[in-house]
Amino acid sequence: MSTETESPKKLSLVVFSGSFEKVHYALVMASAALATGRDVTLFFTMDASRALFAPSGWRHLRTEAEGATATSIDLSYSTRGIGSFEELLSACASLGAKFMVCEMGLRALGLENEATRDELSIETGGVVTFLNDAKQNGEMLFI
Repeated sequence: MSTETESPKKLSLVVFSGSFEKVHYALVMASAALATGRDVTLFFTMDASRALFAPSGWRHLRTEAEGATATSIDLSYSTRGIGSFEELLSACASLGAKFMVCEMGLRALGLENEATRDELSIETGGVVTFLNDAKQNGEMLFI
């Protein structure tokens, strides 16, 4: 009998925080999981949903760093060799991530009529849809 545990086959991320840094890191985790052969679902809700708005709603996310903007932090990351928001989002899409946006979260913020990005296939659904998408042998993280 093997004592090694099998790696999870799927990563399901609840992206709740409206902080640029946290949404950026969710994309880092998702792209890494995809690159290592795991399935990934990103479920955006509440203020994090703004990251999916057309054309670049992520630029309006708040930041943790005083006096900084999402754009300035993204540029700083990029100059240090860290994937930019657009690079990570594109990598997740091209590697097959599933993007979902929470219907309740959109309604709660009055954002249900906002246009999402055309280049992403984004499913609108609720928590039950997200939970049904998660696999039994997967992991779920709340960011």
